[in-house]
Amino acid sequence: MARKRKELTLVAAARPQLKKRAKRDWSKAKAARFLSVLAETCNVSEALRQSGVPLTVAYRRRKMDAGFRAAWAEALGLAYTRLEMMLLERAFNGTEKVVRRKDGSEEKMRDYSNQLGLTLLKMHRDTVIEADDQLPPDDIAEIRARIVRKLQRLKKRDEEQEAGRAERPGAAPRAGDPEVGERGAATPGH
Repeated sequence: MARKRKELTLVAAARPQLKKRAKRDWSKAKAARFLSVLAETCNVSEALRQSGVPLTVAYRRRKMDAGFRAAWAEALGLAYTRLEMMLLERAFNGTEKVVRRKDGSEEKMRDYSNQLGLTLLKMHRDTVIEADDQLPPDDIAEIRARIVRKLQRLKKRDEEQEAGRAERPGAAPRAGDPEVGERGAATPGH
């Protein structure tokens, strides 16, 4: 005879404890269903209803479980992306509208929402400006080459100045030169 193992769940309290799992308790399947519906609908209430998870349980889980919190945020991000794509499609292609005339005839037309288009333009203005400011790869390579050439010229100039100082007779040694001691005086024997 095989004994049926009781399923236990970890309960977060003042001291974590294990208790027998109730039907309404959280499970991986409920979490997956909740996140799936949330990503499809962008509606927490609908995701709770379809997954059978109480509101307080879901929000407590989000507060206490970083992995679930990240998955929740990702599901909302997917839902917002889908919503934005639908709105962009409507802004570009309009929606079909049936117009009834006084004589009883009907005609199908495309209706374009100016308000929707303006809202989307406002939302994406910064992104478009940022994209315009980015340089093409060819320009970046050219700028990089110019910077390298400039650094090489600066290095050559510094080397020439150092060589010129060393050649001048009676030039006073500078602080930091190897011949200079701790107090700035030339070290004997050098």
